[in-house]
Amino acid sequence: MDTSETAINGPVKALIVDDEVDICFLLSGILRQKNMKPSFVNNLAAAKQSLLQEIPSILFLDNHLPDGFGLDFIQYVKNAYPSVKIVMITAHDGLIERKKAQAEGADLFISKPFTRDVIDYAVKKLLN
Repeated sequence: MDTSETAINGPVKALIVDDEVDICFLLSGILRQKNMKPSFVNNLAAAKQSLLQEIPSILFLDNHLPDGFGLDFIQYVKNAYPSVKIVMITAHDGLIERKKAQAEGADLFISKPFTRDVIDYAVKKLLN
């Protein structure tokens, strides 16, 4: 069985939260090629609404969003949806951001720009 499929639930769901639409389309395409079911939103308010509708297995989360910081959203997700794996994807990847993301509960931290191989590695690591 492919790592991106489950026998009962079908394709693994992923939510992308990024205000850069190009990143959302690129990441969605990569995930669809892995037989995953991606969706995306462009701010934290929409992310909260999306999580109420459908809980993903993986959340790809940008840090700098129009209505706040992804780093501050990690704790909310981990408290409300503890099974969701969080991948921070940001161009602002200093040591302070990495440490805070880890302390808040992010499962992985990926720098922009990213490659298909990095996304493949993240998905395999988090779903196995």
